[in-house]
Amino acid sequence: MQSEPHHTNAATRIPEVTDAGDTPPADGAIAEVGGRTCIYHDGYWIKYYEPPPESLAAKKGLIEALTRRLFNHVEHGINIPGIRLAEARAAYERETDPERKRVNGAMLAGALFNRATTIFTKLVELQADGVEVEPDDALMKECGDYLLEALELGRLVRHRGGDEGIDELWGEPFKAFSQPIATFYQSRYVKISQTMRDIDRLTGTIAATFEGSTQLPELKPLLDELAEAAKRKCEILRTDPVIFSVWPAFVVASDRLRRVQPRLPSAPTLREIHEAQEASRILNVGTALVSHIVRARVPMPKSTRELIDKCDRFRRTYLDSHSTASGSDADAARRPSPPP
Repeated sequence: MQSEPHHTNAATRIPEVTDAGDTPPADGAIAEVGGRTCIYHDGYWIKYYEPPPESLAAKKGLIEALTRRLFNHVEHGINIPGIRLAEARAAYERETDPERKRVNGAMLAGALFNRATTIFTKLVELQADGVEVEPDDALMKECGDYLLEALELGRLVRHRGGDEGIDELWGEPFKAFSQPIATFYQSRYVKISQTMRDIDRLTGTIAATFEGSTQLPELKPLLDELAEAAKRKCEILRTDPVIFSVWPAFVVASDRLRRVQPRLPSAPTLREIHEAQEASRILNVGTALVSHIVRARVPMPKSTRELIDKCDRFRRTYLDSHSTASGSDADAARRPSPPP
């Protein structure tokens, strides 16, 4: 089972209700939408995947996939084998420098996850050999304790793209262990709808930021293309055959935005050069952030908030102030000249 228990074909945004009698479906509603079976959450129809039957083997596969996915998105160097758990814990406990201790804590969390996965794998092997494994088994409890401790240390772990914490991902292996598989799947649909919402929020903010810009006059269609491709990628499993059309569409949409260059006049002013440089930075950071969010399939609120703040400062510094200045110049031109 893959780490992304869900969804795909296309994230279909529910249209706004125009009739007073129309009401949106309830969260969790399942229906055929555009020839696909979808589930509705928070304003989005998301491709629905049937959860596997409840079993220790299915849980094992899910936890392994979630753990692999987790290490794929977090900072390097923390995927410590479970056999080195004692070493990792001793290093964390003796470290006194706060910055180094954070990294040691992340390494300890990685070792805890891997130890828990090893225990669960052995339990599944025992069950396959006919040994009954009860939920209150001592090894099951030990596995849960390791996952819970790793979850608590997850606040120390950073996303591979920077200083963003990624608690949402870090908690998923523990949720998969402690919840029925069907319940875990439902929680992931909720998280994907929130991820889609932030994709719309980010791309919409960037489009609004550059609205009226003479340097980037045709940005919105490219941002709309990225948003749709990103949401579509968010909802599908890698094992879904449509990955061969969905992933290329997302890569191409991202590349098209990265290639955009602001248009400068032949003799630009220093202010226009600064505007172009800052615009390029926002586009590059924004495109990368959407990519991080899509691949992780969880919101990244800190990075999203920081980018929106940058967009607001850019708009006020370069576009809103320019409009105000242009309006003042026009008013001055219309005023009658003083008498001689």
